[in-house]
Amino acid sequence: MLRVDKEQCVRSSDDRAGGLVWIPGGTFRMGSDRHYPEEAPSRQVAVDGFWIDRTPVTNRQFSQFVLATGHVTTAEAPPDPKEYPGALPHMLHAGSLVFMRPRSTFDLCDRSQWWFFLEGADWRHPYGPKTSIHGLDDYPVVHVSFSDAIAYAKWAGKDLPTEAEWEFAARGGLDGAEFAWGDVFMPDGLSMANTWQGDFPRHKHNEDGYEHTSPVTAFPPNGYGLQDMIGNVWEWTCDWYSPNRETDAAKACCIPQNPRGGNEDASYDPRLPDIKIPRKVLKGGSHLCAPNYCRRYRPAARHAEPVHTSACHVGFRCVARKPLAS
Repeated sequence: MLRVDKEQCVRSSDDRAGGLVWIPGGTFRMGSDRHYPEEAPSRQVAVDGFWIDRTPVTNRQFSQFVLATGHVTTAEAPPDPKEYPGALPHMLHAGSLVFMRPRSTFDLCDRSQWWFFLEGADWRHPYGPKTSIHGLDDYPVVHVSFSDAIAYAKWAGKDLPTEAEWEFAARGGLDGAEFAWGDVFMPDGLSMANTWQGDFPRHKHNEDGYEHTSPVTAFPPNGYGLQDMIGNVWEWTCDWYSPNRETDAAKACCIPQNPRGGNEDASYDPRLPDIKIPRKVLKGGSHLCAPNYCRRYRPAARHAEPVHTSACHVGFRCVARKPLAS
């Protein structure tokens, strides 16, 4: 198990620049052999030290970026029909994916029962054109595609984390632990992250106090002082997705010299051979992850997301691999 000096942890949680936390480099066991197949095989990976945002990027921060640059997000622009052969006409409008509880559930493998493309849904209107982010300044921005996240990171003088950097930071010094805070999901009955309590997708008990997303500081930080590394919203990384972890293990040795390692061609969804949209790795799980459906509220968990896609449970945070210019 990786051991992190306590004084080093204290310095890292206090050494911030613009909300950044310093993560000392080290070697850790990445992935898991006990859960979903795409997490295996677990292996030793080394990362250099880096800075990472203490929280996911918030609506307040993203608003500042849009005001300064005039950026138009993917969800706010109609998609190009050439990139989506066979797409239904109602999908070729500006909008994004929104979760809605179904009245009944027949097959947990059929996500179309609770995911809907909603015209007019975007980062300003997370649940449709009649909704807003008023009063949600400190909530994570959602409905951001990979290109939106990269645009923000570039504007802020930062980057997106590699999968290895993200997982190393999420573990908070607890190498090999099941969760970011240890091996017990709810120690002493305490909710440590915004996840789904109940029978997904119909019944949610809201034991943690939130129906949807939550403020980015609502739950305890991990050992590095980072908030929301688990649950609330999935977070983009800069790595191409590949289910072949043996290949990824070899490429992980290139970090940080090749932080965007991986194979774009291998990232395509084999279930959609006519739609060649590459996918990146998401990490951290979201408020929709549940014990009976998606136990991906763990540092080792990962998910493939098409780069042009946005949804009401996907956000991001940034890293810096060298000090930011003052």
